[in-house]
Order: sequence, then C-alpha cells, then structure tokens
Amino acid sequence: MRSLPHLLRPEFAFNRNFVISLSNLCKNLIEQERQLFEDEYHQYYLEGESKPKSIGQPYLLHNENAQHGVLLIHGLMAAPEEVREWAEYLYALGYTVYAPRMAGHGTSANDLSQRNASEWVDSVDRGHEILKACCEHISIAGFSTGASVALFQVTQKPEAFETLISISAPLKFKKFSTHFAEPVNHWNQLSHFWDDSILGKVIKTRRWRKEFATNHADNPHINYLRCPVNSIVQIKRLMENVCQSLSSISIPTLLIHATDDPKVDVQSSQKIYKIIQSKQKQYKEVDFHLHGIIRGEIAKQVFEEVQGFYRQHFSMQSSVQQGRIHS
Repeated sequence: MRSLPHLLRPEFAFNRNFVISLSNLCKNLIEQERQLFEDEYHQYYLEGESKPKSIGQPYLLHNENAQHGVLLIHGLMAAPEEVREWAEYLYALGYTVYAPRMAGHGTSANDLSQRNASEWVDSVDRGHEILKACCEHISIAGFSTGASVALFQVTQKPEAFETLISISAPLKFKKFSTHFAEPVNHWNQLSHFWDDSILGKVIKTRRWRKEFATNHADNPHINYLRCPVNSIVQIKRLMENVCQSLSSISIPTLLIHATDDPKVDVQSSQKIYKIIQSKQKQYKEVDFHLHGIIRGEIAKQVFEEVQGFYRQHFSMQSSVQQGRIHS
C-alpha cells in the first residue's frame, strides 16, 4: 500500500493551512464540518467516555487525479476512525475518500442518545456535497448502521451514486433484548415528561428509566461502551423505511456479511440481496465470529472483495465509455 502524502494523512485533513488542489467550495465545506465537530466535542465531552479528537474527526483523503470518490460511512456508536483502514486501502488504489461523522458520534453516548436517524442522513448528505465538489463520479459504502444510511441514500438519490457497498446492514438483530427497545424507549420518554411536570415534583421516575444498554464493542478504543436505547429504535425505523424501497435499487451493489455475526443476523444481508433489483449485484459471506469485519486481519478478505467489485464495475464502465467515443 502506498504511503499517504504528508498533507493528506487523516490527522492533517482539517489543518487550515494544508495546500492541495481542492476547490474553495470543497475547502469551505470541510472547514464547516471540522468546526461542527469541534463545537459538539466540547459541548458533549464526557471524561472517561469521550475518545481523543482524532477518533471522531471526519477526514478527506484526496487523490488529485482521481475521477472516482467514495463516501465511506461508519457504524453506530463508532466514528470515522472505524473505517480508517478501509479508507486508506481505497486511497492506495487511487480513489478519493471522504469519511463523514454521523451526528452524535465521536463525542459521547449522551449526545448520541438525543439524535435521530434523519440527523445521521443529514451528516452523510453534507459528506456527499464535499465529494461532489472534488470528484466527478461517486460511490457510496457503509458498515453496519453506516450501511443502512448508504442504502437509504441510494433509495432517495438513485442517480447520485455509481455503486453501492453494504457491509453487515442491520435488518435483523440477534439479541432478543432489541425487541423491547421501542416500549422501553417509550417509557423513557414518558418518564421525562412526567418528571418535567408538576407531578414530577412529588414523585420522580428517573430511577426506573433504562436509557442505555452495555455495548460489548469490537473496538472499544473507538466505540462507545454505552448504547442508547433510542439509537436502536432509530436504526429499526430507518431500516423499515429502507425495506420499503429496496426493490428500487438498480445500481451495481456488493453486500458482505460475517457468517457468525453475533449482533446482526446474516439473514439481513441475504434478504437485502434478494430484494434489490440490480442486475449487477454480488453477495459474499466471510467466515468470522464477530460483527466488525472492516478492521484487522479479517478486513483483508473484505477489502479484496471490494477491490474486485470496483475493478469489475469501473473497467466495464471505461470500456462502455471508450466504445461510445469510437462509435
């Protein structure tokens, strides 16, 4: 893998003084995201839970001569750092990559607990605008909840993306407790309403709320260790919306899932594969026992599938374009 030029390494992605061939529009949009992260990090910082800023900071890896850009979306309770290895792999292949930070991530679980799926979508929309300012062709890819948002993006903007990659999209959770997320979340909301009312001055219900569950993270140096119950509800609602429009997806699509994923049932990706109508769709299972398959040794298998998928699609696309030129 080729090394990243000094000014394009992720830790320098938001350096105000970096000099690369980006349009003023692109630079301004990046600066806005940098400032938003700074503000929210300071607002929601929680000692013992919040990770270093470098974990949550969104980043652009810009290949000056790249025609294709990839919008790369992290998962729930994670941050842009989660997709770092994937991003650098794609960058080394010659792509420009932007990893947005979804609202409520890279700060604290308290922040995430107040967010809804539409805010995650808005975050990715802004990332899309950044890539549009520096790339002619754009593909979208995501892991876990990031895959959910990627699927949603394609259903809402079918002409905006060249290809779609969905890894471990959470259509069906394995944990039985997730079935109770909606009623528990509803009780939490009623409890807040009660405690804010006149009656709440007499009897407080806060002690009976269950707003967070323990997250057994694959990457504890990146992920929150508390999972907001509301976030599970938001994912389920998002996937319900996605399911209604899955059949409209017609762009080249790659789906990947771990065979023994303990958090998201592998049937999730199997079902999505069956429903989407793309004539160029691929499905791959990797033999692994964890949910996270985009970091570490197992990621090599995943990235090879991604590389093969892109090579097949973009070489095919180039052949078609050359045929048009010569015709």
